[in-house]
Amino acid sequence: MQIKLLVEGGAMKPGPTLSQKLGPAGINPNLVIQKVNDATKDFPGMKVPVELDINPSNKEINVLVFSPPVSELIKRELGIEKGSGTQKKIYAGNLSIEQIISVAKTKMPNLLCKDLKSAVKTVIGTCVALGVLVENQLAKEIEIQIDEGKFGKEIKEEKTKTPQEKIKTLKEYFDNVKAEQDRVLKQEQAAKEAAAAATAATPAVETKEGEAPPTAATPTVEVKKEAPKKEEKKEKRGKK
Repeated sequence: MQIKLLVEGGAMKPGPTLSQKLGPAGINPNLVIQKVNDATKDFPGMKVPVELDINPSNKEINVLVFSPPVSELIKRELGIEKGSGTQKKIYAGNLSIEQIISVAKTKMPNLLCKDLKSAVKTVIGTCVALGVLVENQLAKEIEIQIDEGKFGKEIKEEKTKTPQEKIKTLKEYFDNVKAEQDRVLKQEQAAKEAAAAATAATPAVETKEGEAPPTAATPTVEVKKEAPKKEEKKEKRGKK
C-alpha cells in the first residue's frame, strides 16, 4: 500500500485522513508519524513530500522523502514563511545567483530539466511567483540575462556560496526596498481610512423608487408676488 503525503518537516501530527487510510491495514498511525518525523527532521518548518510504502501483511513501513518544493527551498533561503501576495507591488526578499544555483542543484533530481541552467531558470520562475528579487533586480530580468549569457560562469562552476560582502549588499538594498514599500502601504491605508470615515460621516438620502438621488443640494429661490398697482384697481372697479 502506498500513501503520498505533504507534511511539515519533523512536525507531522495525527489527522483523520491518515487514520482512515491506515486503519483497515491495522497500522498504528503514531508509529507512522514517528517514522515520518524522523525522516524529515532535516527540513524543519518546510512542507515536504513523503511517500509511505506499507506492507499490510508484515506491517513493514518504508518512508521515502522527496526534496521540498522549490518555493519552500526559496523561503528557507530567505528565512520567510510566505511569499508576496502582490508580486508587482510588494517584494518578499532578495537572493543571490549563488543561492538560486544552490536551490536548483537541490531540486535537480526532481525537475524535468536537461541541465543546471534550465533548473536555475525554473527556480527563478518561482521567484517571480513569490515576488522575490534576484541580484537586486526583478527575477524576470535575470531570466532574460541568463539567456543572454550572463551568470554563465557561476552556473558552469556550480557556485553555491555567496560572498559575505555580496550578502551585505543584497540585504542593504532590500532593506531600502522594504522601507519604501512600508511607507507606500501606510499612505494607502491612511487614504482608505480617510475615505471610509468620510463615507460614514455622509448622511444617507432617501429616494423614491425609480428616482435618482440628488448629486448636490439645489437651493430654492423664493419669488415674491407684487401687489397690483392703484390704477389697475380703479380700472377693475369701473368695469364692475
